[in-house]
Amino acid sequence: MKTLGLALGAGAARGAAHIGFLRGLEEGGIKPDFITGCSMGAIVGAAYAAGVPLSEIQRQIDRLHLVEFFRPTVKRGGLFTMKKIRKILKDSLGDLQFSELKIPFQCVATDMISRQLVCFSEGSVVDAAIASANVPFLFVPIERSGMKLIDGYILERVPARLVKDMGADVVVAVDALGARPFSSKDPTALQMALEIMDILECERAERRKQENRELIDFWLEPDLGNMGQTELKKIRFACERGYALAQDNLKKIKKALK
Repeated sequence: MKTLGLALGAGAARGAAHIGFLRGLEEGGIKPDFITGCSMGAIVGAAYAAGVPLSEIQRQIDRLHLVEFFRPTVKRGGLFTMKKIRKILKDSLGDLQFSELKIPFQCVATDMISRQLVCFSEGSVVDAAIASANVPFLFVPIERSGMKLIDGYILERVPARLVKDMGADVVVAVDALGARPFSSKDPTALQMALEIMDILECERAERRKQENRELIDFWLEPDLGNMGQTELKKIRFACERGYALAQDNLKKIKKALK
C-alpha cells in the first residue's frame, strides 16, 4: 500500500471544508500518513494529526461563531489579535510538540522580513498553527526569532510539495479557496483589501499548481460557491461540501493507493 499525503490549504471559514473531507476519508477507511497545512488547513491538520476526534474539531471550530472572537487591539499592524483562536487550539492541544503528534505534520507561514516561506516541523504545534493562520490586515503580525510572521497563504496556499518531500507516495491537495468569484456587493475597505489580496494570491496559487502538477495526484476544490472567508455562519455548510468532495473522490484515491 502506498503512503498518502494530504496538503490542506488556506481558506478561513471556507477551510472548515477540510473537516468534512477528513470525515469522508475516515468513513471510507482512509487515513493519511502525512499532513501539511496552511492557515485554516494548518489548524485543522494540526488537531487531526494530534489525534483529536473530528467531532471535537468540529465543535471547537463552531466556537468561532462567538461574538468575542474578534476583539480589537491597540497594537499596530492589524485590527485584532489571535488570542481567541490560540485559546481554542490550546484547549485541544495544550503544549503538544511536533515530535508528539500521531501523524507527521508540518505547516507554513510567511516571514515579512525575509519575504520567504517558513516551514514549521518542530517545537510548539499551537505556536506554528497560529503563525500559519495569522491573516494580514485582520491580525497583528507575530514576532518570533527575528521574524514577523503572517499567514502562509501569501506565498504557499496549498503546501503540496512539502507533503511530497515528507515522503508521501500519493499527494492529495485540497484547495478550499479555489477560483472564488468576487462576492461583496458593497464591500468595506477591509473586505476590498482582502478581495484584492485574493486576486493576487489566486494567480500565485495557479502558478504553483502548474509548477507542481507532476507531483500532485489529486488537486481537489470543494464546491463552496461564493462563500466568503469570513462567513462563519456557513461553517457547517463548508463541512458538508468537504464531505461530498471526499465521497466523490474516494474510489479514485483508493485506487491510487493500491
